[in-house]
Amino acid sequence: MQVTATQAKNRFGAICAQAKDGPVFVEKGGRIDSVILSAKQFAELQAARRSSTLTQRKAQFEQTHGAWLAEQNRRFEAHGVWCDDLRVW
Repeated sequence: MQVTATQAKNRFGAICAQAKDGPVFVEKGGRIDSVILSAKQFAELQAARRSSTLTQRKAQFEQTHGAWLAEQNRRFEAHGVWCDDLRVW
């Protein structure tokens, strides 16, 4: 659904009810300026954004630090943890 900003202002309650069925595009100056979503749709959008962002961050971390992590793992396999024999006083 697409409405003008004036219609959205004058019929806000009805527009919010309509947003439960799908996004409502608010036009201002002949262009889409805003979108009204239901709380459920917004939560789904946020969850999708977070998961893709987390996936992207993991991939970037692996790309940036993968060689260093591999080297640390090789060292651990070869020599163990440096403080194996460390005793608490």
